[in-house]
Amino acid sequence: MTKIAIVGSGFIGRAWAITFARAGFDVALADKADGAPEAALAYIEGVLPDLAANDLLNGAAPEAVRARLSAAKSYAEALDGAAHAQENAPEDLAVKQALYAELDAIAAPETVLASSTSALLPSLFTEHLKHRERVCVCHPINPPYLIPAVEVVPAPWTSAETMQRSAELMRAAGQSPIVMKKELDGFVMNRMQGALLEEAFRLVADGYASVEDVDVGIREGLALRWSFMGPFETIDLNAPGGVADYVARYQQIYERISPDQWRRVDWAGPVLGTVLAERRARLAEDRLQERQVWRDRRLMALAAHKRKAAKDIGA
Repeated sequence: MTKIAIVGSGFIGRAWAITFARAGFDVALADKADGAPEAALAYIEGVLPDLAANDLLNGAAPEAVRARLSAAKSYAEALDGAAHAQENAPEDLAVKQALYAELDAIAAPETVLASSTSALLPSLFTEHLKHRERVCVCHPINPPYLIPAVEVVPAPWTSAETMQRSAELMRAAGQSPIVMKKELDGFVMNRMQGALLEEAFRLVADGYASVEDVDVGIREGLALRWSFMGPFETIDLNAPGGVADYVARYQQIYERISPDQWRRVDWAGPVLGTVLAERRARLAEDRLQERQVWRDRRLMALAAHKRKAAKDIGA
């Protein structure tokens, strides 16, 4: 049975631990902070019954998944015998550089070292490593046990074998890897999300729509298709002759509005007051955590629905 090391047992690390353990891997969690792995395991014990109730443990009982998880006393203990290490340290370049120097020195040469970073290019913290060819980024949308997309991103010196092994491991863990051909600031998902957020802030800042109206446009509109189709498949199906027909019919619309979208609105400027006021009118700050739990349970229901639909289609 393949062993996975979780380096950093906080918000992202504990979510990865569930993902890998549910898929049948042995998982060892480690952290520099005393008691962090044990706290992560306690959190996981509280989540597993909800996942089981939504049939999201691949048929395993919560106790069986929990038995695959352990707390390691050190990074060296967690890495011992591990085929893959998933690092979840803070988004701080100096911290990453020091950590990867340490991990590269203690991990077996064949162990893949993967970062969950969402904001740092892998070349920035791996250039001077002895075994830099075995390092890549595996960036999830949190929590990965509910959202399967994960970006697999190489540094210029990451080996093809590392990329292949990482993508295969992610598929074995039930994830859907986005295998990038080269590194790019923001990767794929944050660049697409950023483009949408830029327009959302512009629409509110310029007085064209309320915060809730923008949310409705996604929640009750585009997201209904996007929950099972990407943008290219969407346009391929939105014109009688497919994607080429769509481009011929509608590119002029986007060409016309594109210059207006080059202007940035400072998210922290006056528009932030509008966004905060409208969001807090709909959800008080002291209810954020309650709503986060609601979000995760809705994601569980959606994940369960999509899994069932995929099985039905396969049958």
